[in-house]
Amino acid sequence: MNALISVSDKAGVLELARALHELGIGLLSTGGTAKLLADSDLPVTEVATVTGFPEMLDGRVKTLHPKVHGGLLARRDMPEHMAALATHGIATIDLLVVNLYPFEATVAKAGCTLEDAIENIDIGGPAMVRSAAKNWKDVAVLTDANQYDTVIAELKAHGAVSTKTKFALSVAAFNRISNYDAAISDYLSAFDLETGMLSTFPGQSNGRFVKLQDLRYGENPHQAAAFYRDLHPAPGSLVTAKQLQGKELSYNNIADADAAWECVKSFDDAACVIVKHANPCGVALAADAAGAYKKAFQTDPTSAFGGIIALNREVDENTAQAISQQFVEVLMAPAYSEAALAVFKAKANVRVLQIDLPDVAGDTAWARGRNAQDVKRVGSGLLIQTADNHELTVADLKVVTKVQPTQQQLEDLLFAWKVATYVKSNAIVFCKDGMTMGVGAGQMSRLDSARIASIKAGHAELTLSGTVVASDAFFPFRDGLDVVVDAGATAVIQPGGSMRDQEVIDAADERGVAMVFTGVRHFRH
Repeated sequence: MNALISVSDKAGVLELARALHELGIGLLSTGGTAKLLADSDLPVTEVATVTGFPEMLDGRVKTLHPKVHGGLLARRDMPEHMAALATHGIATIDLLVVNLYPFEATVAKAGCTLEDAIENIDIGGPAMVRSAAKNWKDVAVLTDANQYDTVIAELKAHGAVSTKTKFALSVAAFNRISNYDAAISDYLSAFDLETGMLSTFPGQSNGRFVKLQDLRYGENPHQAAAFYRDLHPAPGSLVTAKQLQGKELSYNNIADADAAWECVKSFDDAACVIVKHANPCGVALAADAAGAYKKAFQTDPTSAFGGIIALNREVDENTAQAISQQFVEVLMAPAYSEAALAVFKAKANVRVLQIDLPDVAGDTAWARGRNAQDVKRVGSGLLIQTADNHELTVADLKVVTKVQPTQQQLEDLLFAWKVATYVKSNAIVFCKDGMTMGVGAGQMSRLDSARIASIKAGHAELTLSGTVVASDAFFPFRDGLDVVVDAGATAVIQPGGSMRDQEVIDAADERGVAMVFTGVRHFRH
């Protein structure tokens, strides 16, 4: 048996080569990899010796030769293939170990030039990988150091790599080539040759996702579904969750869980978010997880039944006892005490997920556990946009009324505004003291959302007197403002931007309430 080893990332390759040599497998290699093996006293034949041609064009041409690809592509079960090898003096290559030039890492670096990117496009590596992967029944192709131990173990145990493993390696190899080519396409089709700048949206979008699991069904039982993650998932995102107990997650569980987790991890203080049908029905801040849960549940106990609960603090026994008193579909938190987990063991159907919180100090949306882009499927197409990661501070607010908001109102306004970001449009959110008091979501009329939010508060026996209100988009008329003020609101936050802004401002002054403009809206469809 012969193995050809040519790697850019040399982690683990020396140990692999030693193990192959000890198994009596001949070693072929190129360039720096060959030097590494030779310097480690391993017998290695350079590919240039086999092909009779030196590496040329600064290493661009070294393995593109019939004596390499013939050895990879020849089918051992076809006499004519083996005869051709014998005629031309070509030896079989039974094991290929290749990882590619670091194109993705290169273009991710600040200051990467087009020349840098081009020089890190591998040609010979992908060609060999494709040849070996095509002939997977006869050749094992390794494209990741994580595969080394499995292959060595099988060779030691059986003297060969199993058919099952070779097929899996082939699939992994084609996936790697696909992802590599997609990264190149994304970069080059986003590059403007005249300006030297990269567009946010490339000329061709190449989505790359890895299946986590097949789901029992989709949004409805007659629909099939599966759950995928990004090739490189953001830290602290839902796909990184570890399920500690409970039934398999459903399609709707996952969609609702994502809405809850994205909302709760946006808060620095201890927070609880309860979601039903993709909308927060209760959100609250408190000194600890138990207090946050109690307040969030109080917003809308009826809707919370069978809901999704997310907390951004460890769940202790006290919090677990409170949550276990109601029917919960999914519970998410960064950690659980042993006593808390013991409480949920009696509720075997509750899906308990543990998700590490992202680094909120990260300098990119990805590092902070947020998508950089959002995608919506439409008929035979995609809508792609930068994600709504806008963060508002007090300094961004513009007071437009005669009445100035108090410090407490400003804090509640910012809280209400953040919650409204995660509520389906049209969104109206009443809040007070770090707690949602009424949520109106997904209505065709902003006026109806305002009325529904008021009705929800009434059902929960909450008074809206002295609350603040967030509207995810401007009030087109004063009637919506009158509804929330009639319900008890004393301060309002909204984007502004309507041709009737002054009419609404005058109405706020007439009613004696404070109003601030954000200059930013948060539609969520």
